[in-house]
Amino acid sequence: MRILDEPDGRPELLALRTLKLGDLLVAVPAIHALRRSNPEHRLILAMPAWLDQIIDLVPGVDALLPAPGLDRPLEIEPGRIDIAVNLHGGGGESRGLLEAIRPRRRVGHRSEGWDGPEWLDGIHERHRWARLVTEHGMPADENEVWISDPGPARNPDAAVVHVGAFYGSRFWPAERFAAVARAFERDGLRVVLTGSGRERDRALQVAELAGLPDDQVLAGRIELREMAATVASAAILVSVDTGAAHLASAYRTPSVVLFGPAPPEEWGPPPGPHVVLTDARLRVGDTFGSEPDPALLAVTVGDVLGAAAGLIR
Repeated sequence: MRILDEPDGRPELLALRTLKLGDLLVAVPAIHALRRSNPEHRLILAMPAWLDQIIDLVPGVDALLPAPGLDRPLEIEPGRIDIAVNLHGGGGESRGLLEAIRPRRRVGHRSEGWDGPEWLDGIHERHRWARLVTEHGMPADENEVWISDPGPARNPDAAVVHVGAFYGSRFWPAERFAAVARAFERDGLRVVLTGSGRERDRALQVAELAGLPDDQVLAGRIELREMAATVASAAILVSVDTGAAHLASAYRTPSVVLFGPAPPEEWGPPPGPHVVLTDARLRVGDTFGSEPDPALLAVTVGDVLGAAAGLIR
């Protein structure tokens, strides 16, 4: 993805969403709408630079403005941006970042100095951002989650077991992931274990418990583009609610998604070959907690294998 440099003569539209992979992917329907409704604009995403390989797969995006968080100003001169779109949130910090660059037009939720729809709690994130841009005259389809083909994978048709999550509240036990991996291998599927670099030790633990060789542990060995290709070509993905699950939605890869602290009514997949497993009655909802949410722990190995049996392609 091209890093933003000098203006190229077109008016510029900047959308702010300085969050993680899954957060980018739930905003894709809104980004499609921004592109369709502003064909004459240069479309810039203000997002963390480490997402560049995935942003490159979002059609119509012209440039990336690295924005690691809300604690530092956007590195762009005030007055340059024609349209600024707040896809980050409804709070004063994100609004302040965009106000500081003095765009000609502000697109966001209603607040002092901003026109737009009221912020609603408890709605699906895809709907939130599709609704926002639609209310500003840029019609969006909240289920338009697709992104471009990432290219061939080194492990096509694999059963992808994604063992990682950013917080402990989403850590399904390693021994359960291992049991799922063993069952897939017995059924003739080649399993690969994915996760980030910091999750490699956890993936190696799952591999040891499952009796898998280290070469089937991709966690920490592949970059985001190859991760996208691995998911896009997979026979099935098993993951907790994390970025990998949103990649499966983008590519209509069959997936079994385990939910813990976050409700699937707000973060679940769109219609497609996806099964959500959780127990909402037990949900504690501490997203940043260090212990697995009881709603996640209520999901058994048998639940996962039963769901997968109806999906594997």
